[in-house]
Amino acid sequence: MIDTKKEQERAELHRTIWNIANDLRGSVDGWDFKQYVLGFLFYRYISENLTNYINEGEHQNDNPDFDYAKIDDETAETARAGLVEEKGFFILPSELFCNVRENAAKDENLNETLSNVFKNIECSAQGSDSEDDFKGLFDDIDVNSNKLGGSVPKRNERLVKLLDGVGEMKLGDYKDNTIDAFGDAYEYLMGMYASNAGKSGGEYYTPQEVSELLTKLTVIGKTEVNKVYDPACGSGSLLLKFAKVLGKDKVRQGFFGQEINITTYNLCRINMFLHDIDYDKFDIAHGDTLTEPQHWDDEPFEAIVSNPPYSIKWEGDNNPILINDQRFSPAGVLAPKSKADLAFIMHSLSWLATNGTAAIVCFPGVMYRGGAEQKIRKYLVSNNFIDCIIQLPDNLFYGTSIATCIMVLKKSKIDNSVLFIDATKECVKVTNSNKMTVENINNIINTYIERTDKDYISKIVTSEEIEAQDYNLSVSSYVEQEDTREKIDITELNKDIKGIVAREQVLRNEIDKIVAEIDGGDK
Repeated sequence: MIDTKKEQERAELHRTIWNIANDLRGSVDGWDFKQYVLGFLFYRYISENLTNYINEGEHQNDNPDFDYAKIDDETAETARAGLVEEKGFFILPSELFCNVRENAAKDENLNETLSNVFKNIECSAQGSDSEDDFKGLFDDIDVNSNKLGGSVPKRNERLVKLLDGVGEMKLGDYKDNTIDAFGDAYEYLMGMYASNAGKSGGEYYTPQEVSELLTKLTVIGKTEVNKVYDPACGSGSLLLKFAKVLGKDKVRQGFFGQEINITTYNLCRINMFLHDIDYDKFDIAHGDTLTEPQHWDDEPFEAIVSNPPYSIKWEGDNNPILINDQRFSPAGVLAPKSKADLAFIMHSLSWLATNGTAAIVCFPGVMYRGGAEQKIRKYLVSNNFIDCIIQLPDNLFYGTSIATCIMVLKKSKIDNSVLFIDATKECVKVTNSNKMTVENINNIINTYIERTDKDYISKIVTSEEIEAQDYNLSVSSYVEQEDTREKIDITELNKDIKGIVAREQVLRNEIDKIVAEIDGGDK
């Protein structure tokens, strides 16, 4: 059942974001605009988060009129150490979003004010357990950038618009729905500008429906997991689906990920906060997962989800150390230097818990190309690590129309077969792209759980059969495509043709008679 009130609130939120975009159009590129809005959203969020946390404590201690935003900075300083320990950060009352916004229009040095506020928030976490989670979070929000305007007054004018636009977003009562609204604003912005995001690096923003499918595949039969991990986590949308599907408290030891792009890495950490994941419940690292993995002390993971970059280059056998890396060495060969796809698969498998499941988006070539990739597929099949291959519809992802697959990996399978699922029809057309509905997702999950042969939909294939196909893992090699062409009865068709020919002859005879009569009349 659709919650009409919630949908109206969401539509209003989206309209507000769109209006800010229109106000700044022409001065700030879409992708940069998104970072500014997200940065200011984050600033508002942590300001309100801290204020509400402090106010609640004071109200419970018989001080009902207390408002942290209205006390002086000197008084607030006495609580700094305790708040950093509890919340991971500290903001002076004068530097809260609401107070900076209130004075923004008459602050001739607004750009400097904001720059100092952002620096002070980051510095507040220095020396504490939350230092790594806050370090550099505001680096991509350059309030002195020429993109905002060629002069300080022009920049400040746009900064005021940003503060007002974000400040006017109807995010509701913090305790009731602020978290959902902040998260929704984030996802709307990601969707608005996803087509501009990192396509040159083979990266594609994962639609929410695909994220949900991946998450549900890894938690079938479970109500909680110990840790979740994404080796190419991007903005963190895949990891955060676990908070929605299971509940954030059901991910007992937290959310882990690594991202090579510094901007996206910062966005991912911001996204964790915007979805109310506390600093001690996530660990997002920056760097190249394949050559500099940052979570050796945290693996194995019970649930792994990922949409790694498509066919990017990596060091491969140019680096003699990698063939001895315990993540890659079991296959006896490294993924090609020009195509790192299966290196991400091997990395994920290595860090997967014995009782865990990994669900990873793959592009088609991974399933059938020869050479080193075929040898890696042979290793995966021969050692019974592949549980299922799911062929998804085309045109699902922003920025590419290619039909992707999902590879599901397990370390503790009960048989030596692989389930192949053709889910190419599990979608609905929305404008120029395809979208999976809740029903589509459920159909795929049920087919996965049932694990039976279904005409044109699914087939269980033994490792021997896959070996006979040279370890080709394309779904179309095993699940027969339904012939939807009209079936024609040749006998009936011939009979119809004879009837048509006979009828034609009758018509010709009648026409000849008419012509003869006309000719006779003329004489």
